[in-house]
Amino acid sequence: MDVTLAGLAAGLKARRFSSVELTREALARAEASQGALNTLISITAESALAAAAVADQRLARGEGGPLTGVPMIHKDIFCTAGVLTTCASRMLSNFVAPYDATVVAKLRAAGMVMVGKANMDEFAMGSSNETSYYGPVMNPWDLARVPGGSSGGSAAAVAARLAPLATATDTGGSIRQPAALCGVTGIKPTYGRVSRYGMIAFASSLDQAGVITITAEDAALALTAMAGFDPKDSTSVDAPVPDYAATLAAPLAGLKVGIVKEFFGEGLASEVEGPVREVLAVLTKLGAQVREVSLPSLPLSVPTYYVVAPAECSSNLARFDGVRYGYRCKDPKDLIDLYKRSRAEGFGAEVKRRIMTGTYVLSAGYYDAYYLKAQKVRALITADFRRAFGEVDLLLGPTSPTVAFGIGDKTSDPITMYLNDIYTIGANLAGLPALSMPCGFAGGLPVGVQLIGPHFGEARLLNAAHRYQQETDWHLKAPAGFKAGFAP
Repeated sequence: MDVTLAGLAAGLKARRFSSVELTREALARAEASQGALNTLISITAESALAAAAVADQRLARGEGGPLTGVPMIHKDIFCTAGVLTTCASRMLSNFVAPYDATVVAKLRAAGMVMVGKANMDEFAMGSSNETSYYGPVMNPWDLARVPGGSSGGSAAAVAARLAPLATATDTGGSIRQPAALCGVTGIKPTYGRVSRYGMIAFASSLDQAGVITITAEDAALALTAMAGFDPKDSTSVDAPVPDYAATLAAPLAGLKVGIVKEFFGEGLASEVEGPVREVLAVLTKLGAQVREVSLPSLPLSVPTYYVVAPAECSSNLARFDGVRYGYRCKDPKDLIDLYKRSRAEGFGAEVKRRIMTGTYVLSAGYYDAYYLKAQKVRALITADFRRAFGEVDLLLGPTSPTVAFGIGDKTSDPITMYLNDIYTIGANLAGLPALSMPCGFAGGLPVGVQLIGPHFGEARLLNAAHRYQQETDWHLKAPAGFKAGFAP
């Protein structure tokens, strides 16, 4: 049986199986894989089966849409009413959200069935899913390797076929990099396209909700339901949402694809570069025109990001003080002791590192030298992208400089770890939509290719990815030991 969202939706509509049967299978898979992969923080069996029963009733009446009755997983950064929402941190290990994030509410309204909450890097800070209070997630292609981060739990869950869809967030590459390392499809929409309401903030000018799926078609179906203006989110853009699935099959004749010169220099593993360049032959065969473009300010994206993001993190995480909700230290001597020990005990090492960095760059005497300068460089990077999209329709390059690395290999060297996002950060700084999809293997591990589009260019990104996936089958490869198809 097809494991894709579209395939399962077709089976549900034809009543070949029920949502309850499908959900029971997803829950069984989640339970069975947890010891090996550690992909989930919570498994919501009771509420999932109840939601599946409601979905079956809707389907029996001929109601519902393309997502109704299909199991899915939410990254544990999205608030889910009545369900633990931890951000993979001790700080929120006892927090039960009193409301749904807008993304959660929209997918619930579309009839999707949440079977669990995915593990992640603590407060979305990390590139390997090793900073979680609940322990690292393992890559299903090789259990000794990382799945990427911070949405590593979401990517590993989809790769292991626990569900055909998982929500995710992307601040500097946290959808695309794990999607590449786990051999699945992930899309980060334009900043403001999907509501951030109820998504626990890391860096507010960079964070964006998105989705990880098996195929571009599945991502199009999900994004159509998730996107749209939300008056509860001041950064939400009031613009019409197209039916992304309707244009998936459009021809690529005349499509101008730009190869980003700066993506193919020192640091890119040759075993990754080969499969990425092979994508160009497929796109050319489909009618696309390929040319090289340069983004001269792009090499400055990593240092820029690691000033801007920690600064915003320092501000956003100030709310976790042990007073109103979340972790509180035992027997504080006074209010200051309560603040200090609650935060010292509640946050992990990487979160503390970024809070301290952010507080420093925002402090008197350093604001102009660091934060203000970083914002000026951010404007230069955005201008480079704007010029490039005056010449081409899409940009192409590798998603990650290497395939998945070993668990523990980079935890002692934060700078080396940060460089894993060198190809993805630029899109966040500029607020652009970007997508990663599988394009081959190196040493038995997946390689991902990244496509970047102009603002609100998600339809063209998904169209190009879908046409590529019609010509290849990299996205359908499943890791050994994990069933390729659901069998409810």
